[in-house]
Amino acid sequence: MTQPTPESTGNRPLAGRDYPADLAQLLAWFSDDESCVDYLQWLRWPEGICCPRCLSAFVNNEPDNRFRCKKCWYRFSATAGTIFDKTRTPLTVWFQTAWLMTAGKSGVCAAHLHRVLPISSYQTAWSMLGKLRSVMSTQDSSLLSGRVEVDESFFGGHRPGRTGRGAAGKTLVAGAIEIADDGWGRARLAIIPDASAASLREFIAANIAPGSTIVSDGWRGYGNAVEGYAHEPVSVWKSGLEAHASLPAVHRLFALVKRMIEGTYQGSGSVGHLQEYLDEFVFRFNRRHSTHRGLVFMRLLERAVKRGPVTYRNLVRKPEPKAVHPRGVSGPHALPGSMEREASERPWRSPRATLE
Repeated sequence: MTQPTPESTGNRPLAGRDYPADLAQLLAWFSDDESCVDYLQWLRWPEGICCPRCLSAFVNNEPDNRFRCKKCWYRFSATAGTIFDKTRTPLTVWFQTAWLMTAGKSGVCAAHLHRVLPISSYQTAWSMLGKLRSVMSTQDSSLLSGRVEVDESFFGGHRPGRTGRGAAGKTLVAGAIEIADDGWGRARLAIIPDASAASLREFIAANIAPGSTIVSDGWRGYGNAVEGYAHEPVSVWKSGLEAHASLPAVHRLFALVKRMIEGTYQGSGSVGHLQEYLDEFVFRFNRRHSTHRGLVFMRLLERAVKRGPVTYRNLVRKPEPKAVHPRGVSGPHALPGSMEREASERPWRSPRATLE
């Protein structure tokens, strides 16, 4: 079974050195914003600081954790040009949000985040989660390979509509998951406009490596969608089994992601944001075998410093009617609370030991 490609080079990351092994270590390491900035700087420029505009390595240190390029005189920081750009929320709060988002199987909703962290408003909590979710896309990851189960499922709650591939008023999602004798591998989920051969072909080509074996049901759309792939159609009708028994892996995948949307987000995965929720689920699912949740936390921050700024306007597609949300930690809206504590050592800056 193909394993996920490491997202950073160099020695294999170690718990307690490159990332916190548990929540207690997270709180000890990132007790102030200065430590958080240093960690983001280490993740963004593992080979040394360079100018994001001209890529020159000749830079001067300036006050407030900023740098000045000696070549083009561009002034920048570790957070400039990332999803943390111009944030007023302390980085200590951002780091705890990232931890809560990656530590559990089902993520965390904005209402809960607003209750448990010193975040000044529900909108701020929702925006923070949206920005972190925006870097979880699998578009830059390696394609699935080997034997891959593929199917589609409808999302959209309990709105009326016909059942089956022609259901009206619902969103169709295609899913794919690697299968092998020793278990299930990585997965992909994506919204598709319909179950036509053209839509299925586009999903398969974007997510599954050529030469792989596609295991699907007997839907005729797959006949013209699997050119360049081996195809093992499973006739649900002829087998006498339910669909979830004929294709157990991909149907289990759909059940898990629907449970997340219904449980964590109370079914609020609207069409405008559903793909982001799917990406969030896949990001965690594909890292479910990580020894420590801290490694998933580190991978998320690695992506966060490589992605450009995301504004609230970018996140809002279809404004929903304003709802009453629970109050969070009390405090002025313009001054988010801080999680700063006494500073600790920075183990990620320790000399690298050669790993066997």
